[in-house]
Amino acid sequence: MQPLKGILLKLVAVLCFITMSSLIKAGSAEVPPGQSVFFRSFFALPVILGWLALRGDLTTGWRVKSPQAHVWRGLIGTMGMGCGFAGLALLPLPEVTALGYAAPLLTVVFAAMFLSEKVGIYRLGAVFLGLVGVLIVLAPRLSTLGDDTMQVTEAVGAIIVLFGAVCAALAQVHIRNMVRSEQTSAIVFWFSVTSTLLSLLTLPFGWAVPSIPTVLMLITAGLIGGMGQIFLTSSYRFADASVVAPFDYASMLFALGIGYFIFDEVPTPQMLLGAAIIISAGVIIILRERHLGLKREAARSAKTPT
Repeated sequence: MQPLKGILLKLVAVLCFITMSSLIKAGSAEVPPGQSVFFRSFFALPVILGWLALRGDLTTGWRVKSPQAHVWRGLIGTMGMGCGFAGLALLPLPEVTALGYAAPLLTVVFAAMFLSEKVGIYRLGAVFLGLVGVLIVLAPRLSTLGDDTMQVTEAVGAIIVLFGAVCAALAQVHIRNMVRSEQTSAIVFWFSVTSTLLSLLTLPFGWAVPSIPTVLMLITAGLIGGMGQIFLTSSYRFADASVVAPFDYASMLFALGIGYFIFDEVPTPQMLLGAAIIISAGVIIILRERHLGLKREAARSAKTPT
């Protein structure tokens, strides 16, 4: 394992995905979420194929050992993506980002449940603290429900984003399990193929004919999303899911800046408080992981004969 390399890859992936989300949000006024999923998935394929060509794996990089694992990854990943895109159309970018932070928190729990990764009381406590922060962000949406259509729409958007976070966490843990036997290139390639095909199922629910600027934004989102997917999948090859997941929190800085300067979105004090609590939980997990890593390294050194 190479935790530092995994962390760096995850940070690059975060930057790609927040940029992609901004482009998807900008185009959400003209196209439905299913159509956005299509653009993001289909136009990621040229990036992936170019990556395979550079690696010299164009003829072998897409081969799989467990087709069922790729189908499952595609289903849950596409559901998470679609929910996230739907939320971007209904809520401010920083709020969607903050609620999406439930994913890395849940990843810690799911990694312990499904991958038998050891998660001690400190990290479990940090997860609980982070979920309290998520509830603080979510509370205004649920406490102001009434006859106001906008309030109901925003509450539904928040619930959709949370469900997407659950799917994203399951997908991240599933990727961590898949990389033990599957090629990174195959995981990335077949996810884009699967999500492209699944997005076409939303055609009967109404696709739009967007303007040229919107088409260009969505194509760019797909290209950047393909790059982000490569970096994300690669990060789990070098570090445990519970190690790299907290670095999703770096996206809040980008989301606040883009939301304010591009979308004229001013975060509420309660949203910032909740996000700060979630980020604090992530820092606790990071520091605890570093402490445990130092202890493991010391133990290995003590066992090495001189």
